[in-house]
Amino acid sequence: MKDQNMTGITEIKIKEKLDPKWEDYFEGMTIRYLDDITILQVKLKDQAQLHGILNLIRDLNLNLISVNISESN
Repeated sequence: MKDQNMTGITEIKIKEKLDPKWEDYFEGMTIRYLDDITILQVKLKDQAQLHGILNLIRDLNLNLISVNISESN
């Protein structure tokens, strides 16, 4: 079984420009904007943290475009 710890950076794209009032919910993440897309970047501790972020995106009724995890060696 592969170790649950994650390495590298995870990039999450959301299909709208995130209102700045919601940025506090995404504490510890780098937030960028590209046109009407919000890009969240974070170095995850484990898969549980990723699931928590995805649940938050769902709870805020945001439209998820993609999740890309870059594993580093």
